[in-house]
This record gives sequence, C-alpha cells and structure tokens, in this order.
Amino acid sequence: MTHIHPFRIDIPQADLADLRSRLAATRWPGAYTADDWSRGVPLGYLKRLAAYWAGEFDWRAQEAALNELPQFTTDIDGQRIHFFHVRSPEPGALPLILTHGWPSSPVEFTKVIGPLTDPRAHGGDPADAFHVVVPSLPGYGFSTPISEAGFNLFGVARYWAELMSRLGYDRFAAQGTDVGSGVAGMLPFTAPGRVVGVHLSGTGAAPPFAPALELDGLSPADRARAERFNRFREDGTGYLAIQSTRPQTLAYSLNDSPAGQLAWITEKFREGTDPAAELPEDAVDKDQMLTNISLYWFTGSGASTAHAVYEGMRAWKELVAQQPGGTESWAGQGPPTGVAVFAADTTIRGLMDPQGAIKHWSEYDRGGHFAAMEAPDLLSQDIRTFFRTLR
Repeated sequence: MTHIHPFRIDIPQADLADLRSRLAATRWPGAYTADDWSRGVPLGYLKRLAAYWAGEFDWRAQEAALNELPQFTTDIDGQRIHFFHVRSPEPGALPLILTHGWPSSPVEFTKVIGPLTDPRAHGGDPADAFHVVVPSLPGYGFSTPISEAGFNLFGVARYWAELMSRLGYDRFAAQGTDVGSGVAGMLPFTAPGRVVGVHLSGTGAAPPFAPALELDGLSPADRARAERFNRFREDGTGYLAIQSTRPQTLAYSLNDSPAGQLAWITEKFREGTDPAAELPEDAVDKDQMLTNISLYWFTGSGASTAHAVYEGMRAWKELVAQQPGGTESWAGQGPPTGVAVFAADTTIRGLMDPQGAIKHWSEYDRGGHFAAMEAPDLLSQDIRTFFRTLR
C-alpha cells in the first residue's frame, strides 16, 4: 500500500479530562534538597508546571494551531508514519525533510516551517524556499505503535526515502537533530544520488558513553564544550542508561503518570537548552514545550519512545564499533554536510571533522539542543545558507 491519508489531530475530550484528573490526584514525593536541580526536577517547580498544564494550558488552541499545518499518514512496511507536509508558494522550492529527536516531535519545528517554506514573507530571499516534510519518528506521536521491525536508524532512513518518493520528490535536502541527525546522515546511503546535502544540529562531542575528553590543546571555546560534555557523561546520562537497558520497567510510570512524564521530559529541556536560561521556559516557549509533552501523554509514546531509544542505542553502539565516530565520520563520503553548533551543544569540530570534510560549519552564542524552538531565526537562516549553493 502506498496510499497517503489526510490526518487531523482530535484528542477525545475524555482524554483531556483524564489528564487533568490524574494531575490533580498526583501523589507527590518529598523534597530532599533545596529547590534546585541537583537531584533532578525540583518539587516546587514541577508542581507549578503541572498546575499550569492542568489549568491554564489550552490544548485545544494548540491542537487547532497544529491542524493548520497539512498533516498526513502513510503505511511503510507495516509502520504508520505521521508527517507534516507544507509546500512552499515558490515554484522553485527545494524539498527538505526535517527529522526530530528524543524527547521531541514535529512540534519542535513549527517555528521554522514558515521561514523555510515562505522566506519572502519572513524577510528572506524567495530563492531559498523549501517544500518542508516533517515526519514523526516511529514510536513517536502519531507514528505509533512501533511495528514488528522495531526501531533502527537505517530502517527509518529507508522509510524517509520511500516517503519522499511517495510525495514525488526525487531530489531533496535533509536536516536532522539529536537522533534525527543520525537518520539524516544515513539518508544518502539509503537514497543514493537523491540527497543534495545534509544539515545537522543537536550533535555532541562524542557518543554519550564514550571516554572523557582530553582538555589539553583545545581552544577556550572547545575546552568549555569538552568540559560540558565530560559533566554530561559523568552525571547526565542516567535517563539514557535506563531507556537503553530497562525501557519496559520505565514504561509503566511514563504511561500511567502524567506528572512522571512531565518530569522526565522537562528535565531534558532544562539540561539541553541555552545555559544562560535558568528555567526551561526561559529558553523555549512554555506552551510549545507542553504541547510536545502532551503529544507524548495522549499517544502513549513515552513508553514506545523508551523502547525506540533501547533499540536505537544498540544499533548505534554496533555502528560506532564498526565505524568510529558514527554517522558523523561519513562526512565527505556522500553529499556535502553542514553543521550548526549552538550555545548548549558540546560539538567540537576537531573531533567531529578531523579531515576537514564538512563543507559548512557555524557556531552560535545562543540556543541549544532544541534549536528550532530556542533560536528558530538562527537555525532557519543557517539551513538556507547551507543549501543555497546546492540547489
């Protein structure tokens, strides 16, 4: 079957009532530290955020805004894929597929879709326009459940190549962040000759479980990134260790407790966003973050994405064992690669690109792991700039 079906988000009112009821009945733990983040999300902060989610947050308004974007589903090898597909008004627009990571969804890209599809309306050059496709990774959002094939980065890249074919795009650009950067990096190998270039963000200095980085000989900026990576490696990978080893045990809590799901994702927004921001909502729009978290809750994808991380990490470790550096080390073996590094990122060019094969490299003093939410102006402009000569 190659059919593409129109899709609209329509969460039942009973599910909204259930969410509010569960939040109101939360059995809160005690607070063992002051109201800081040293042991995770502070109790006082999460109580306030949960109260806002249950009371002031307007899901129906967010749902309506998302439904203004054309959405579809299609079945590829037994896996349902949900995606946004926004065509540019510019006739010469280049197709572009954007891939999110964890703990995210296509909601991450909503602020860049306009500038990318219609740069003329956003103060840009219409020659830089894109037709934008934003799929939900398998097991995420409305691309649930995960099919029997499981979650494999090569498999996802094959899905994306097939999706672009079904949309009539023989030649296209790719951009990815977090695990989506791995998918984007593999696309040229699953769609040979079709990908004009690959743009990456949300990358890191090394795989999460790699040895600590040596600091000697690094520039001040790279040394700061290396120190940030070493701190993350030492005390920031607990979530990944759990999801990549015992996803089913975690799934019970994520699927049953919205407060638990809220804390699990909010912590990553706090740790991954611009270090200048004290709280997550100082870095990203609070309603956009809660829209993303709501999708996890309503679709039960907190549990399914934990299993996706489990399968993805196993495939990633095998890949790194065969090809040190993972997909990033393939830069120069396929179409041109571009990288955007934001303030919270740990990416170091000398480690990611020792041979100088990456064609475009940008470093910014604001933004972070969720760049499309934190600094949509910088990310959209960097994407336009990179692909300008590849059209």
